[in-house]
Amino acid sequence: MGSAYSYDTKAGKRWEARYRKPDGKPARKGGFMRKRDAEAYLTTVESAKLQGAYIAPGESRITIGDLGAAWLITHKTAVKPSTFHSDESAWRVWVEPAWGARQVGSIRHTEVAAWVAKLSAIRKPTTVKRCHGVLAAIFDGAVRDRRLQSNPAREVKTPRKIPKSRPYLTHQQVERLARESLYPDVVRFLAYTGLRWGEATALSVADIDPSRRRLNITKNAVAVNGHVVLGTPKNHERRTVLYPRFFDRAMQGAIANKRPDELVFPANEGGYLRPGNSKSGWFEGASKRARKTDATAAAEERARGEALRAVMPRITPHDLRHTAASLAISAGANVKAVQRMLGHKSAAMTLDTYADLFDDDLGDVATALDRQRSFALQR
Repeated sequence: MGSAYSYDTKAGKRWEARYRKPDGKPARKGGFMRKRDAEAYLTTVESAKLQGAYIAPGESRITIGDLGAAWLITHKTAVKPSTFHSDESAWRVWVEPAWGARQVGSIRHTEVAAWVAKLSAIRKPTTVKRCHGVLAAIFDGAVRDRRLQSNPAREVKTPRKIPKSRPYLTHQQVERLARESLYPDVVRFLAYTGLRWGEATALSVADIDPSRRRLNITKNAVAVNGHVVLGTPKNHERRTVLYPRFFDRAMQGAIANKRPDELVFPANEGGYLRPGNSKSGWFEGASKRARKTDATAAAEERARGEALRAVMPRITPHDLRHTAASLAISAGANVKAVQRMLGHKSAAMTLDTYADLFDDDLGDVATALDRQRSFALQR
């Protein structure tokens, strides 16, 4: 237990609480008007020390700017380059300007909630969640370092991300898109294997086993700030994926006369293949031409009074991964097989992501139950 000592000031007599911190170093806090106030403070200090909740008064004076700079250094080694790039951008553009000069102990929960609400009015939910996540992670570090007792950024509601409807292409649409494309085999490959763009473009000849049609997914090529960075697949999980028989000839052509370390699907000019600009790149160009072809054909069919073909939806390279899931499920693949193909952490994640593709299964279950009931009652 510490002790209270008096001292004189121009404003009169004051009291100071002297005690030892958990590490044994001496500490003091002055300015108390009465001795019993200093002693009450000492009681709270001793109680906090016993409970392991003691925080030195000076520890919470460090700024968010100082903590954020330190957090970025360790965070960079803990996440993938693409994730770090997004988090660093969120810190630099939104978090640091708003909170950098503030002492960590001065920030209240309501202030963070108000900031999130203000940010939600001008930015998309994804950006808001990332910015809030960065600030909350910095506070988490402050709590672990015993600068704060609790994190004022936790339990702050962030805007919900409204899931977008996924375009699923038919076999015919995949083929039309491929024929309009500068890289037709890449389009077909993505639509029938479900690989992520970075996984497909990182494949080297050594990753291919053409005799068994197997792909060993061990790498991921991601564009970060204009440069391609080679890393591990998402969640660092390696997996094996099979490609269908019809792709044998294309795969043989893609790996012929290449060294084991050469890319299977390089850009025509060399290096890692990229989808190009989302408005004028080669993939978007192929998509536009396919949609135009479909729209023209549909107009002609309407004029003849015939059934209209489905017009190609707007689509991105990642949407071909959704198409692969759709085609696999419609072909009878079970959830576990689709999970392994896509590299999801669990079958539950696959079901949550593609619940809409299993609607027909509900009808099958109802039909089977009806059939079984009729059979049982007839007996």
